[in-house]
Amino acid sequence: MKAVSHSRCIAQVLLAGIVALAANAALADAVADFYKGRQVNLVVGYGPGGGYDVYARLIARHLGRYIPGNPSIVVQNMPGAGSLRAVNYLANAAPKDGTVIATFARDMPLIAIIGNPNARFDPRKLTWLGSSSSYGNDAYLLFTRTDARVTSIAEARRAGGPPLVLGGTAEGASGNDVSAVLRDALGLNLKMIAGYPDSNALFLAVDRKELDGRCVGLSAVQSTHAEWLRPGSGMHALVQFARATRHPEFPDVPTARELARNEAARALIELAEIPYALSRPFAAPPDVPEDRAAALAAAFLAVHRDAQYLDEAGRLKVDVSPIGGEEVARAISRIAAAPPELLDYMKKLLAENKGGG
Repeated sequence: MKAVSHSRCIAQVLLAGIVALAANAALADAVADFYKGRQVNLVVGYGPGGGYDVYARLIARHLGRYIPGNPSIVVQNMPGAGSLRAVNYLANAAPKDGTVIATFARDMPLIAIIGNPNARFDPRKLTWLGSSSSYGNDAYLLFTRTDARVTSIAEARRAGGPPLVLGGTAEGASGNDVSAVLRDALGLNLKMIAGYPDSNALFLAVDRKELDGRCVGLSAVQSTHAEWLRPGSGMHALVQFARATRHPEFPDVPTARELARNEAARALIELAEIPYALSRPFAAPPDVPEDRAAALAAAFLAVHRDAQYLDEAGRLKVDVSPIGGEEVARAISRIAAAPPELLDYMKKLLAENKGGG
């Protein structure tokens, strides 16, 4: 009897496995049937040519091969309000059927959590695919002209001295928010001129001496404006942000954490650095059907293991240190779990920065 019972158990396990495989195959077939012959729109919250656009177009060239049904991927630029326009569209107006995904500024979850009234979305409800970069090999740098009136941290901290004039795009953009944090936490005399349409316009404004400098990611410079990194370029880096330690290519440039004036300033810096764990985020709207959401998330990570993608990313010199949707969600939870008084202070600081100091 024991032998019969044991055989029956094995048969039941095998049957359960077959049923599960059949169910999974049916789900995969349903996803493939949905996407076959369709177009997936990849919305970019910035204009063409900047770092987010470079990543989006790189992903778009490979993603369709990994989504069941192999849909075509079409990039649509939707600049406005430092990519806030794009993420508001994704959360509130985009179809929730898995045919729209988007990439936008890494700071968007932070400004939503601190209660920015223009952020009409809850980042915890978006369908996160992941981030192409977790800043493992990158750094966010304050680049300035070597012929500017302010050429060092000491000069930027000098009371009554001339300000370091930086440029940015719009509210929520990394360069603007980082400038505000550096001004407050490090005691730098910075003047922000916001409203430039995109990253290319900012590079051009610095090259034309309209601005003394800008805050920008190393990978973005490498892929879109590499001349700044060449000897004799007339540009140098003063501070590196989003780094616990100095980037190996900038061993003589201090981190913001090193320059923090006190523990409160360091805490502010560390909060502002959390979004860099999701440095190049990709998400779909809330409430995408579970099977399609899972397929999109799996396809997103699969792209980052693809040999063609990695070869192209290497030629473009963009950072490839991907994380999945669950890790993005954990980073957002870390922001939400920050002390309320710190979140309130960040909200006040960014609101003052919007006011144009």
